[in-house]
Amino acid sequence: MSNTSGTRGTRGTSGTSSESGTSGGSGASEPAVEHLRLRLAGVHRALRTAVERQSRIAGLLTRPDLTPYCVTDEQVDVLLGEVHAFTDTMTGPYVPEQPEPDTERDLRRRAAADGLTLPLDALATRFGLTRADQDALLLAAAPELDRGYERIYAYIVDNLNRRLPCVELLVTVGADNAACRLARRRALGPAGPLRRYGLLRPHGAAAVELAQELTLGPGVLEFLLGWGGDAGLLGHDPGEVVQPERRVLSPYLSSDRLVRLGRALGSGDIDLAGLWGCPPGGRLDAVQALARAAGRPLRTLTFDPEDDLRTAAALGAVLWIPTDDLHGEAHRQAAEAVCAVLLRSRAPVCLTGLGPWRPAGLLAARSYAELTVPVPDLPDRRAMWSAALPDLNGPLLEDLAIRYRMSGGELRAVASVADAGARLAGNGRPEPVADHVHPAIATVTRGRGGSGVQSIVPRRTADDLVLPDVQFNQILEIASAARAWPRVAEEWGFARRSAHGGVKALFTGEPGTGKTMSAEIVTGMLGLELLKVDLAQVVSKWVGETEKNMEEAFRQAEESHAVLLFDEADALFGKRGEVKHGTDRYANLEVGYLLQRLEASDGLVILTSNLKDNIDPAFTRRFHFVVHFPRPAVPERRRLWRLAFPEEAPLGADADLDVLARLDMTGAAIAAAARTAALSAADADADAIGMRHIVRGVTRQYQREARLLRPSELGPHAHLLDEGTQG
Repeated sequence: MSNTSGTRGTRGTSGTSSESGTSGGSGASEPAVEHLRLRLAGVHRALRTAVERQSRIAGLLTRPDLTPYCVTDEQVDVLLGEVHAFTDTMTGPYVPEQPEPDTERDLRRRAAADGLTLPLDALATRFGLTRADQDALLLAAAPELDRGYERIYAYIVDNLNRRLPCVELLVTVGADNAACRLARRRALGPAGPLRRYGLLRPHGAAAVELAQELTLGPGVLEFLLGWGGDAGLLGHDPGEVVQPERRVLSPYLSSDRLVRLGRALGSGDIDLAGLWGCPPGGRLDAVQALARAAGRPLRTLTFDPEDDLRTAAALGAVLWIPTDDLHGEAHRQAAEAVCAVLLRSRAPVCLTGLGPWRPAGLLAARSYAELTVPVPDLPDRRAMWSAALPDLNGPLLEDLAIRYRMSGGELRAVASVADAGARLAGNGRPEPVADHVHPAIATVTRGRGGSGVQSIVPRRTADDLVLPDVQFNQILEIASAARAWPRVAEEWGFARRSAHGGVKALFTGEPGTGKTMSAEIVTGMLGLELLKVDLAQVVSKWVGETEKNMEEAFRQAEESHAVLLFDEADALFGKRGEVKHGTDRYANLEVGYLLQRLEASDGLVILTSNLKDNIDPAFTRRFHFVVHFPRPAVPERRRLWRLAFPEEAPLGADADLDVLARLDMTGAAIAAAARTAALSAADADADAIGMRHIVRGVTRQYQREARLLRPSELGPHAHLLDEGTQG
């Protein structure tokens, strides 16, 4: 039944109220409010036109004697004429935008002169809103300013129960013809920018889309009124994949093969593409390159695959579906749900993953093609670093390309952090960005350690390392080999001839001889981060958990471009034995997994062990360097004692380093004895660390090692031994 007779009487009162409520006020002089006033004036004119149209139709339909009870023949004839007129003009010309009034341009110029951007303009720029979209936003905002608008809206849609702006109202007001109404209907649908970004949100449920009421998203009204806020926080489309400002694509992603695949996806020759083998950090660039070649925007999965696919189809976009979480029995239900949706659609889709996901039914129903995306090689990395940081010089560019295998996202982050560092350090004068690249790399890559690894930032240098010349040179050689390996492997082709990736080193020797310290020094020479595997967190009694934790440790090291250290590696890399018990079989499986994973790693991996013979021989064959750390001799011990006391420490004149060097102690034992001596001197409030304090420190260290310090070993300082054993 028509409600026209119940709403016509509200026209004059509500129209006056709405206009007077938005034309004045103390904030009208502010640019934001003044802009709203100017735009609402145009909305008011459109509202009057809509009211007059509704009044004309209502006058033709009203029959006081019959309207409350039925629809008459005359009314049906009038309605048929209206719908015929609508359909006849559906294909008429449509002018999407109206010219901007001079008053609005003047206001915008004045705001720009003051360094301001009008809020409505900011929203339009940020979210790509047309002028019609902006008018719809204003119509939704108007009832928040004056409730008189509610009755006007109810009158226009001929229903007192629908006072909030609905799709029908927003489509009708200001639309001159059917073509214009259809264009607005599409823009106000779920895939349109206002609803897709959440600037307008559905209020309640409606049987038909035209009756769906809409309200402003949180904070939108306050932003429009110039009360502050961030436009980026007002709306968000979780499925939208935004093109990054910096393009640092690998040259491979512009290759003929990928371009052909993208063009086939864009033309419809295929509708399902697979990009396999690309690591997670590089997938965004790969999929964006594919979508760019297809000439389509890019979207990704959010919550509901069916809604995501429907939106992508409406926008003519490629839908990106990562598939790593769709493998295995544990994810079977999710995989079946995605597959079922894809079987009902022909919208273009791109699948990505380390390993292929190829359901046979999906490949049979769709037109499918795939491409394996390789890890960027050295020339690719040079090009990517050069694109990210054009100011890099030749030697630095070459060094970074060799040492770091970064994805496009990581390179963009490094470039951004380096730019910010240059601006901050320059204090108004920009410094060379190249000077801030290494700190930026550390910021981006370091500190990603999880529960299974401990992150160590190297602090000690080669000057702190005391070893015989042979072992010292081997340590330096490891750093040089790790730096040179990418060029040897990729440019010289050795990677194709060898199953071993990266550089692997084994350090053996007694505890305290400098194995862990040497790993830290090698890492520092390479400018990397050291990730030390925490065996207590990695080794598990549950079958398969140790391998899972180890994989996570290797993955973290590779993603962080870090050196991986297995300290006391005997527990993991021990010898395989004969299977006599059920647990022996699983222990051998763990060793077998580690053999394969160690071989596949492209980074620098260091193992330390007190006993080389405890390591499985299969591992020993895979090490490029095996360094044995002997107990230090007298010359090394003299240097160790000298280094044990920092330059700032007040070392007493009676400290006899020659006598101390004759004591059979490792570097770690000497450092511990020196710390104990310093604590003893500080506790006694002494001016310097004297020989008596050092002897006390040595005595405590011998006791910890269950060894006996004989007076004869201290020579002329034997009398201090009795003092050192007291207390």
